[in-house]
Amino acid sequence: MDIVKVFAHNVRKYRIEKGLSQETLAEKASLHRTYICAIEREKRSISLDNIQKIADALDIATYKLFIDT
Repeated sequence: MDIVKVFAHNVRKYRIEKGLSQETLAEKASLHRTYICAIEREKRSISLDNIQKIADALDIATYKLFIDT
């Protein structure tokens, strides 16, 4: 399992399910839009703090971002 790929896929999946643009998700998570874009493209490593911010902004449990579906 490639955890970066799984995480990137899940961020994008949940963002789209919630009807959020990358910009809106970034604003809700207090992050920059280009950072969200880079995460979804598997170009960024991410800190635990930012993982939690993204999960909170998506209103999902953090572990769901790591489940390979």
